[in-house]
Amino acid sequence: MALVSTQTPDQNGSTNRIERTSLHDAIVTRLRDMIIEGHLPPGTRINEGQIGTTLGVSRTPLREAIKYLASEGLVDLVPSRGAVVKTFGAKEVRDMIDLIRTLEQFAAARACEVATANDIGAIRDLHDQMIDCYRTGDRLQYYKLNQAIHSGIVALADNATLYDVHSMLQTRLKRIRFIGHEGPEKWANAVAEHEEIIAALEARDLDRLSAVLGRHLTMAWERVKDSLPA
Repeated sequence: MALVSTQTPDQNGSTNRIERTSLHDAIVTRLRDMIIEGHLPPGTRINEGQIGTTLGVSRTPLREAIKYLASEGLVDLVPSRGAVVKTFGAKEVRDMIDLIRTLEQFAAARACEVATANDIGAIRDLHDQMIDCYRTGDRLQYYKLNQAIHSGIVALADNATLYDVHSMLQTRLKRIRFIGHEGPEKWANAVAEHEEIIAALEARDLDRLSAVLGRHLTMAWERVKDSLPA
């Protein structure tokens, strides 16, 4: 289905800036999802004409969206080739997952100390929605809620710098983390680990939460390593 702009002119005939931004966000989200789900595999050149026709958008907003994805680290802008979906090697991925594990374990310690009951309840709500997606087989929405849970736990630490670094790494690993749920066994194991995470968070059991987050992210690497180039 093509993307369409819902822009409406005001009394002076001008276009509302927020609606224009929404169109940009919609294109970014659609392209990002295409990368995450593998419709645009790593190393693929993004053909602006073809993608623009598929999405029903002109080249100008499409190019702006591609530049935004390049700033996120999902796309490389290569001289003479144009925009190419980023390819991450095994060592790069291992290094990023190792750092994410450290950041999340650090955040978990703080979260257990300062998070309110409402804060933790919000993470529980995301978890329950994620489990519903697992039961219905909605992998993309499951994945997005999964990532929101990890980001949410980090946000509970109330450390903006920590959150920014974690968000940058999460974004770069979007496709990699998504393929970690491929296959019923891998997906079921990831869900079981998340059940442990939410239980430990609700109990404010720092040692248990740190341990299960560490194991979960170690297993995230184990689930994807064989699919990565050296």
